[in-house]
Amino acid sequence: MSTLNQVAIITGAGSAEGIGAAVATMLGRTGMKVVVTSTTDRIHERAADLRRAGIDAHGVVADLTEQSGVDTVVAAAHEAFGTPTVLVNNAGLTSVSKADAPAAIDDITTEQWLLSLDRNLTTALRMTRAVVPAMRAAGYGRIVNVASLSGPVMAYRGDVAYHAAKAGMVGLTRGSAIDVAASGITVNAVAPGWIATSSSSEHELSMGRATPVGRSGTPEEVAAAVCFLAGVDASYITGQVLVVDGANSIDEERG
Repeated sequence: MSTLNQVAIITGAGSAEGIGAAVATMLGRTGMKVVVTSTTDRIHERAADLRRAGIDAHGVVADLTEQSGVDTVVAAAHEAFGTPTVLVNNAGLTSVSKADAPAAIDDITTEQWLLSLDRNLTTALRMTRAVVPAMRAAGYGRIVNVASLSGPVMAYRGDVAYHAAKAGMVGLTRGSAIDVAASGITVNAVAPGWIATSSSSEHELSMGRATPVGRSGTPEEVAAAVCFLAGVDASYITGQVLVVDGANSIDEERG
């Protein structure tokens, strides 16, 4: 299948310096038409940036914690460009409209738990469930979930719900990969480590400098992994997690 006829949905692409925007740019440069989403009007700025770069792009404001928001995004993709063939579930972690309140196991409320799981895990379920029927009918699809090193591989103190949600993304990836494999659809995940974005704190940047590579990763380096898994040539790779962390998770000698 030629990438010239492909349509990609990238969620959580509102930040100009974030992973979502980097993925949209990289996929668009391969010839894909891209639909980008976020919870605020800033997504229209990202779509305009993409169009200025010569990419066919459409922005949609939607809250993916509501089924109506998911329906809006998928309908907009069909109307603007046609059947989505690629889905990148990047929504989560940071949200302008609904800020998380991280908490440790001693203090977390059920409300905090459910909000974090809904944003960081259930949004991916809703979007995946929405695009699979058309992908099955087309006999082709690529779904890439943006998980994290935090949860599936490692953890830090004070944010138990986020870690549970991102670990759940790996289970969602593997379970859905099995369900759709016979239909020509692959489902994979990337697990970024310390990535420098506009929202990175000085502590997070210092953690990046402590990796074996000696720096934080860039959104473009994560996007490169996403785009490989979203490509035509990754047809026999499914249910896998590609770690993008500068060797942070395999370094036994610390301190």
